[in-house]
Amino acid sequence: MSQVLAAPPPLLFVPQKQPAKPATRRLAVKSEYQPSGDQPTAIRDLVAGVEQGERDQVLLGVTGSGKTFTMAKVIEAEQRPTLILAPNKTLAAQLYGEMKGFFPDNAVEYFVSYYDYYQPEAYVPRTDTYIEKDAQINDQIDRMRHAATQSLLERNDVVIVASVSCIYGIGSVETYAKMVVKLERGGRVDRDKLARALVDLQYRRNDQAFQRGAFRLRGETVDIFPSHYEDRAWRISLFGDEIEAIQEFDPLTGEKTAELDGVTVYANSHYVTPRPTLTQAIKGIKAELKERLAQFAAEGKLLEAERLQQRTTFDIEMLETTGSCKGIENYSRYLTGRNPGDPPPTLFEYLPENALLIVDESHVTVPQLGGMFRGDFARKSVLADFGFRLPSCMDNRPLKFEEWDTYRPNTVFVSATPGA
Repeated sequence: MSQVLAAPPPLLFVPQKQPAKPATRRLAVKSEYQPSGDQPTAIRDLVAGVEQGERDQVLLGVTGSGKTFTMAKVIEAEQRPTLILAPNKTLAAQLYGEMKGFFPDNAVEYFVSYYDYYQPEAYVPRTDTYIEKDAQINDQIDRMRHAATQSLLERNDVVIVASVSCIYGIGSVETYAKMVVKLERGGRVDRDKLARALVDLQYRRNDQAFQRGAFRLRGETVDIFPSHYEDRAWRISLFGDEIEAIQEFDPLTGEKTAELDGVTVYANSHYVTPRPTLTQAIKGIKAELKERLAQFAAEGKLLEAERLQQRTTFDIEMLETTGSCKGIENYSRYLTGRNPGDPPPTLFEYLPENALLIVDESHVTVPQLGGMFRGDFARKSVLADFGFRLPSCMDNRPLKFEEWDTYRPNTVFVSATPGA
């Protein structure tokens, strides 16, 4: 492990850590079991290592030796927001279920790829075959991803179980945390301005089919179905421009379940972008397009130039009109204000500065982290060479291994394989 995790070269861009949240709730394990055998020693040594600032520790144990319970007791002792990294969705789901059982009163969240089916955009020059991106998004997992990022921003008693796909880019944490709508009982808000603010957060108005990520207007009442809820919605009752009441209700039956003093509405997309940033991003995209078209013309690549101009111009028009477009993630460099080659914003930027990382099945997970960037780069470089995308699309990528190694907090590697 020490050879794999050799000191990485310094990075030009290192994101600012999120500040630690005040300890308002304790992480408490609920279990009928008590540590036994080698578990008390392992827990004590791991906790001591974290307290002393040990960046890398390894927990070894055969299958069935209670490594997950040991992990839970370490989390309880440390009282730190924790990210548990699993090599795939199956193991992540298993760990999520176990951690939910150990921490029933805390925020245990699930963050994996939300695609049920995913065919990435690709081009095969040998056969002149273009494969358009095709994907089917699992709405339930999308909801859980929103719940995970919101818990990291609002709570200290958080355990996130994620697959290695969390090193792929998502929206900027600075934008996601700032683009919120805060509503308090007794406060003032104009109904139409509230509706426009919700649209800016990628919520859809739908007065008939009320579902997650939608809002509806009924007289002086605004109903909002938040992005992170499955079976709860909020009703904002107005008297003129004064918020008279905020109620939580069941969107299926309409039954009121709670009276609230205030709510914070987060965006319905991790890629939400404020209008000034979007305007600046469009300028950058146009400048790169002009430069790339000139390069293609100089090389006599007229087909590639025509293809790129047609596709990119359509995307720009969609961005100007709706604030979004198909494949918006390919312009993430401009939307997040980063420079060429800078690492993308990922879940790791949402972690507070006092976070703990646990890498499960590390003998499988760590090598995966190193290989994901290379495959993604090879595919996108072909798309850029043949005019299907601007070269900046290559900055929408997973983290390189050395970037991940720089970002990660104090880490416990868990493995059933000796020497891993």
